[in-house]
Amino acid sequence: MSASTAGRRFKSDELVELAIRILGAHGVPTDDAQLVAESLVTSDLWGHPSHGLLRLPWYVARIESGAMWARSEPEVVSSFAAVTVLEGHDGIGQVVTDRAIGMASQAATQYGVGVVAVRNSNHFGTAAYWTRHLAERGCVGILTTNGSPAMAPWGGLQKMVGANPWSIAVPSGSHGSVVLDVANTGVARGKIYAAKERGQRLPDGWAIDAAGLPTNDPQAAIDGLILPMAGHKGYAISFMMDVLSGVLTGSSFATDVVGPYVPDRRSGCGHLVMAIDIAAIMPRDQFEQRMDALIATIKACPATPGTEVLIPGELENLAAHRAAGSVTLPTSTVAELDALATAVGVTPLT
Repeated sequence: MSASTAGRRFKSDELVELAIRILGAHGVPTDDAQLVAESLVTSDLWGHPSHGLLRLPWYVARIESGAMWARSEPEVVSSFAAVTVLEGHDGIGQVVTDRAIGMASQAATQYGVGVVAVRNSNHFGTAAYWTRHLAERGCVGILTTNGSPAMAPWGGLQKMVGANPWSIAVPSGSHGSVVLDVANTGVARGKIYAAKERGQRLPDGWAIDAAGLPTNDPQAAIDGLILPMAGHKGYAISFMMDVLSGVLTGSSFATDVVGPYVPDRRSGCGHLVMAIDIAAIMPRDQFEQRMDALIATIKACPATPGTEVLIPGELENLAAHRAAGSVTLPTSTVAELDALATAVGVTPLT
């Protein structure tokens, strides 16, 4: 590890092991703890600290309060052909979602498509982590989720609609997985928290304060409203993602969903997982060749000076490659992880 002005650098394996030990000390089974730890550290490797280890203290606080169960026991409520309803019973989001991904993939192999409606889950990290798993299994992977209120309905001044992110991933021949993962706010709420963690000001256009005025202050943004992407279109898409993730699944929706940063209230968030077996439509190698042709066409576009034409998910692939198995954490995040470790008798980072 080495010090830097941005924080301190650690090997990713070291961070995964620390998170496993901390979660294990709070009663999370080892396999489940590893799943959570790897999902968070992978997000840091991808250059998305908003969904990385800064969330571990939130998870621990929720386990300690009983809002989220350390031992996740998802239960199949109903199953009809390719469609399954999975009750999360307030388990850890990553564990519940991993079960749903497996079920959707298995159904897609049998029926050509698999759909799993998940209710009463928790925050699962970054959506792309899960849709990439489906792409690696030869599927078009689609995942939606809802979250606690982050934005107002278009024209409103009260938080009522979540960022409600969604992701689509597909395999390609020579480029790995092609992945879309977006929140319907102009920026994921976790990026507001990451900016606060780093003591940074927000760019213009990210948020307004509680009075409806533009703000660059992360705390004022947290207390106020994050703006939707693409104006009214972002609000409308987020509304429909709440329909798919909350209303349809039988889970909570709108203002009844609670975010992972609230330590003592059950989340009630829901997810919808869809897997389409590419082989049910055409041979996978043919699909991947067609994907490569599409990518080659897009990459041939002349770029503006100083930029490069990228495809969805390429930034994350490049970031992980550059990271070379190591992650830089802000000193504030290191301090929080050390406090978690010390509290349960685990050797801290420092």
